[in-house]
Amino acid sequence: MLDLATQIEQIEVCAQTIAQRLPRAEIAVVLGSGLGALADMMKDTVVLPYAEIPHFPQPTVLGHSGKLISGLVGGKRVYAFSGRFHYYEGHDPQTVILPMRVLQQLGCQTVILTNAAGGVNMDFHAGELMLITDHINLTGYNPLRGANDERWGARFPDMTYTYDPALRDLALCVANELGITLQQGVYCGLCGPSFETPAEIRMLRLLGADAVGMSTVPEAIAAHQMGMRLLAISCITNMAAGVLPQPLSHEEVFATGKQAEKHFSALVEGIIRRI
Repeated sequence: MLDLATQIEQIEVCAQTIAQRLPRAEIAVVLGSGLGALADMMKDTVVLPYAEIPHFPQPTVLGHSGKLISGLVGGKRVYAFSGRFHYYEGHDPQTVILPMRVLQQLGCQTVILTNAAGGVNMDFHAGELMLITDHINLTGYNPLRGANDERWGARFPDMTYTYDPALRDLALCVANELGITLQQGVYCGLCGPSFETPAEIRMLRLLGADAVGMSTVPEAIAAHQMGMRLLAISCITNMAAGVLPQPLSHEEVFATGKQAEKHFSALVEGIIRRI
């Protein structure tokens, strides 16, 4: 685990590099597996590869291209992270949440997190979108562990309103206007990289989870601690283990995410336009 002084130094260097290379934005979107089409519809874009940002590792997962894009979406300047860092790739928790810390340093006020998730709720179908109303952290770790800098927020942050109620209402309104089915539910975060067993999915269903995935929760915790407005949307790319009589694969996750990109991009564009 990095000491606090090293973490702060890395965050400042990352923020300085981004500020020098990209126009500033007050809204950021983190794009999950297979959900990169939003980046293609952005206007007036400037691209900064992760390889050119100090301390940003290169993503190793299909569907995560590894670049930060500044562009216009719905007439507003947005940062789009095309690729994220996962704990299962071998990164420590501080690296997983590094983009969130950097965004706060840059003055970004609103974050939209997206992910590909497995459907635990039996009423869901692959290709649908789910608005995250709450989460269950079963990763086995908390990204706030270790020394805390008071500039990040409370040492013991309240998590009741992690997912901003006003932004959730806005997302539902936009989805209704666009005729897009937007489910609502609880996202459960696990470490991965193995998919869950059928027994684990039955357990998660009993615990109240509607979808399961391997990201988002650490970023949500860090962003909320720092007082950022947070919205999160899952693309249900497959039904979780044991729901259907077929094996799971990341290729299926990626392919279904690509199929859902049109609705996803339209929804996010509409939300950003109205923020």
